[in-house]
Amino acid sequence: MEDFVADIKSILDHWGELTEVLLNAISLITIVTGFILSLVKAGRIRSGLKSGLPLHTNFRYFFGGWLVVALEVQLAADIVGTIISPTTAHLIELGAIAVIRTFLNYFLSKELAEVKETEIEFEERQS
Repeated sequence: MEDFVADIKSILDHWGELTEVLLNAISLITIVTGFILSLVKAGRIRSGLKSGLPLHTNFRYFFGGWLVVALEVQLAADIVGTIISPTTAHLIELGAIAVIRTFLNYFLSKELAEVKETEIEFEERQS
């Protein structure tokens, strides 16, 4: 019976490690994809003069959404990693990472909302 439990634990550890690696890969892909798509979209909007905002502001607005998603996926990967090997050091590291990423997400979301308000105000002045 102990061998059976050890085998299941080993299988779950391997699946957990694979899940952690896949989530980190998804996060990286999200960042790269978001960077490229945000740059293209910001350039198109700016070249079409649909927005009075500078190119970098449009880029930050679009890319910020992608970063929020990537941060959430990375946090999920860290949680999976801590589940696999729940040492005190990993738990402290996860806590610190969770706090930092929560603050990043909060302020990034707040900044995105401010950019959207600025764009709405600009469009209202143009009308």
